[in-house]
Amino acid sequence: MGTISWKTDRIANTTPEEFYDLIVRNRQHIYLTFPATSSSCTSLEKTKTFLKNAAALEQGGRGYYFYLRNSDNLMIGYICIKNIDRNCDKCELAYFVDKDYQGQGIISKAVSNITAYCFNKINMNKVFICAATTNIGSQRVAKKNGYLQEGLLREDFKNGDGKLEDTLYFGLLKSEYNER
Repeated sequence: MGTISWKTDRIANTTPEEFYDLIVRNRQHIYLTFPATSSSCTSLEKTKTFLKNAAALEQGGRGYYFYLRNSDNLMIGYICIKNIDRNCDKCELAYFVDKDYQGQGIISKAVSNITAYCFNKINMNKVFICAATTNIGSQRVAKKNGYLQEGLLREDFKNGDGKLEDTLYFGLLKSEYNER
């Protein structure tokens, strides 16, 4: 398969039906790493509430949400900026791509674009990514984008099965980003 063309969309241009469809298509793929999203979107009504809450967070500058679409305008992924700490000007990125689009560089490019957004639009000093020790793909995405592994957070994340998992913490400072 050749390079896929894709674009990033914002919450205002997203319908609950298409986000719900993305979750349904990928529930098995994401339930361990996105348990809150997965459990908050078990029906169309719950998905509407989830997106309404996301819109309120975005309006208040406490979260930012981006939706990836292929050239046919099908929603194929999700990336969010969360855990924003204005005291330290840092935030976390979380992301996934549809299982049928993995390994095509889509998330790596999206993380690159959203990292730039974090530093240049919302004036963060640090952006971080937490990845399960078993999520090799997410670790590769972080490293490919210049994030440095800063540590191991032991039993820091409860996955979709309710099991506590270790996560790797990757960080990128604005000064490091600007040097690249």
